[in-house]
Amino acid sequence: MPIDEEQVKRWRLVLGESSQQAMQDMFGSGCALSDEQMEMDEALAALYDGDVDQEIDRDDWEHKKIGKHSPTKGRSFPKVAKWLDQIRNFFPKDVVVLLQHDAIERRGMKELLLEPELMANVEPSVDLAAAVLELKNMVPEKAKASARELVARVVEDLRNKLESDFAKAVRGSLNRNEHSPFRSLPNLDWPRTIRRNLKNYDPSLGTLIPEHMSFFSRRHRQNEWNVIIAMDQSGSMHASLIYGGIMGAILATMPAVETHVVAFNHSEVVDLTEMCTDPVDLLFGVQLGGAEDYWMATCYCEQFMHTPAKTLYIIIGDLYDTSPNTKRFVRKMEHVLGSGVHAVGLLAISDQGQPAHNENLAQQLSKLGMPCFGCVPERLPDLLAAVLKGQDLSKFASDVRLS
Repeated sequence: MPIDEEQVKRWRLVLGESSQQAMQDMFGSGCALSDEQMEMDEALAALYDGDVDQEIDRDDWEHKKIGKHSPTKGRSFPKVAKWLDQIRNFFPKDVVVLLQHDAIERRGMKELLLEPELMANVEPSVDLAAAVLELKNMVPEKAKASARELVARVVEDLRNKLESDFAKAVRGSLNRNEHSPFRSLPNLDWPRTIRRNLKNYDPSLGTLIPEHMSFFSRRHRQNEWNVIIAMDQSGSMHASLIYGGIMGAILATMPAVETHVVAFNHSEVVDLTEMCTDPVDLLFGVQLGGAEDYWMATCYCEQFMHTPAKTLYIIIGDLYDTSPNTKRFVRKMEHVLGSGVHAVGLLAISDQGQPAHNENLAQQLSKLGMPCFGCVPERLPDLLAAVLKGQDLSKFASDVRLS
């Protein structure tokens, strides 16, 4: 059976340089890499050769030999800028984002993001924006503009993806009993239009010919619903906070929704609502790290729950409450839910599977009527629509729960 040399070379790239001799013994010259593939191999080796989770500092990336921890002994690490150029040239965008994520998580490359010339070359992603926000107090003056630009690019991209869906969720859920002469396809009342035109059915064509069209009203009363977003500032929630901040900024532009956004830790609650006009400012206002007190955050947010039946309280956090008495938070939520407030706990806003969280507290809150679950970003507008339409949030949670 003939050897598929391209397939062999792919496996050689996957297995790394340590497999070179064994593969050469098996396949001969069939595993010899081209010049381009050798450069690709170098880029992958810089990230994946050596001990897993072995942190590499700037000097390692730019000057030192890999040494005993890697089969590529004797070869220098490529400079970071060159490495970024390599992966962008050799791999598609989604793979580049993954490689950058691994560079941060496996090789301690966060500090390297503080250099403006490097930030200009990275592929923007939620993980990189989260890393920049986590390190914002360490960013030197020369790199602050680049750091903000990277976060702004991520925010703009996510906002463009989510904003129209949030608008549809609000428009499709409110004021659906009023009708208007203003003609707009998204506001077409299909059932009423069909009923009014049944007499115009043409059997020969098998078609209903509409003569009278009915449209829902586009007018929304100010602040029909009240959405409160409370974000846990612990370091594990950094990516979720980006989505939470963007969600708050989008909702703040909609007259039908009164929006409040707060961030909390173990000692204080910071009201970020006034920053919703600029979600980048909002995100830079979050202080990542530390413990958290969910009871304190909820007590603060109670002042905004002036219309309980029309209030949605969203807690974005892993529920690892470090306050001295977790039971008081459960009692507080029992009181809040008993008043008619709708509440959900988003353990993470992510597409990376079920997050680590306090399962015991999540179950207690779920029994009270506050479902707690991880949610992919694309389903956030559906969550809002489910609340505004009065749907069962427990059922929604079971449908979108991350596995």
